[in-house]
Amino acid sequence: MTSHDVVNVLRKQLGERRIGHAGTLDPDATGVLLVGVGYVTRLLTFLSGLDKTYTAQVVLGSATSTLDSSGTVTATHDMSSITIEEVRRVVDENFVGKINQVPPMVSALKVDGVRLHELARQGVEVERASRELTVHSFKVLGMSAPGVVDVEVHCSSGTYIRSLADDLGRALGGSAHLRNLRRISIGGFLQRECSSLETAVVHPPITAVRTMSRIVADDEMKTRIKHGREIEIEKFGSAAPWVLVDEQNAVLAVYEPSMSGRAKPSVVMANAVA
Repeated sequence: MTSHDVVNVLRKQLGERRIGHAGTLDPDATGVLLVGVGYVTRLLTFLSGLDKTYTAQVVLGSATSTLDSSGTVTATHDMSSITIEEVRRVVDENFVGKINQVPPMVSALKVDGVRLHELARQGVEVERASRELTVHSFKVLGMSAPGVVDVEVHCSSGTYIRSLADDLGRALGGSAHLRNLRRISIGGFLQRECSSLETAVVHPPITAVRTMSRIVADDEMKTRIKHGREIEIEKFGSAAPWVLVDEQNAVLAVYEPSMSGRAKPSVVMANAVA
C-alpha cells in the first residue's frame, strides 16, 4: 500500500475529500504516517521537514535493483566474515553526521517534472545530484540472523534508508540491500500514538502544531488574523513560528517572521475568518 492509497482509503472512510499526508512512505515500508484532514491539510507544510527515525534490516551480501527486498538481485558477495564490530566501525566512520547522498532511481523525487521511480520502471536512469543530509544517529543493534544487521536510524528529512544500506554494503567491500523498513517517529510524533488505518482517530488541529510556540490571541490579534494583517513580533516573546489560538485552544493561524520585521500569517484557518 502506498501513502496515496492510505489517503484514498481515508477519503472514503471519513467522507472528506481534502486529505493529504506529510512524508511519503515506500509501499513496502510500515509505520508512522502523518495525515491531515480537511482544513488541517494547510498545516502539513510545517510537518514535512521534520526529522524521522526508522528501524530496518540491512541484508549483507546481495544488491538489488531497487536497493531493497522488493527488487531483483543484481550482484552477490561473500560477506560471511563480516563481524558486527566491523559494521559498527564502518557506520561510525562514514554514516553519522553530515553526509552526501545520491537519491535512488526508485524514489518519488521529481526530475524535470517526472518522478524517478516512473523513469526507473521504463528502464531509464538519469543523473541525480547528491544532497547533503544529516544522520543524527545510526545504531547498529546486532545481527538477528547471519548477515542480517538490525539498525535504527535517526535522520533529517529526505534521507533514503535504502541508499544507506546500499552504501554500507559497498563500504564494507561487498553489497547490501534493505528490508523490513519501519518509520517509528516523525519529529515528536511517535509510533505509540498512532491508530491503525481501520480505526483512524482524527485529532484536533492543535495536535499538528503542538511543538510550536503557542499564543492565545487577544481581540486585536483576532481582528488582524481575520484580515490577514501582520502583528508586531514583540507581542509574542517566543521562538518562531507561532501558532495563534483562541481561548478554547482552537487554531486560528500560524505566523512567521516577515521581511518587515513583523510577523506575517503563513496559514489562516477557516474558523478565524468565519
